[in-house]
Amino acid sequence: MAAAVLSNRTTDWDNPEIVVDSAGTGAWHIGQSAHPTSEKVWKNAGYTYSHSARQFQSSDFYESDLILVMDSSNFNDAIKLAADDESREKVFYLRSFDPSLASIDPTSEQFHKLEVPDPYNQSIQAYEEVLFMVERCVDGLLQELKRQ
Repeated sequence: MAAAVLSNRTTDWDNPEIVVDSAGTGAWHIGQSAHPTSEKVWKNAGYTYSHSARQFQSSDFYESDLILVMDSSNFNDAIKLAADDESREKVFYLRSFDPSLASIDPTSEQFHKLEVPDPYNQSIQAYEEVLFMVERCVDGLLQELKRQ
């Protein structure tokens, strides 16, 4: 869902150029398209995106300037694949760009609030709530990129 939002909101960007890719840190669903409810929700919101699941690999650090993760499991899995500090410094929680949460210290008790909940097989309302959260985070990310 985050890839759909970010991809659609940056189609006209050329400085910096934004290339969006999506990968999971586990081997589940490799080659499959997005969850039908997720796709339905982003399409209903006006986004278009084609997705085929793949697994995140260490080579992604060389091809990407920024690695956005949804939760602590993804964060830890990505960090384990990082070969050096420069690679580790590319990994961010998507919610760290949420304007309402941007000031949370990663070592604080509120750190769990940086996670995007996984709505997998929940109600359509859960997917819509995650979409709203993702949109807010993407807006914050794009504001940050415009400042640089």
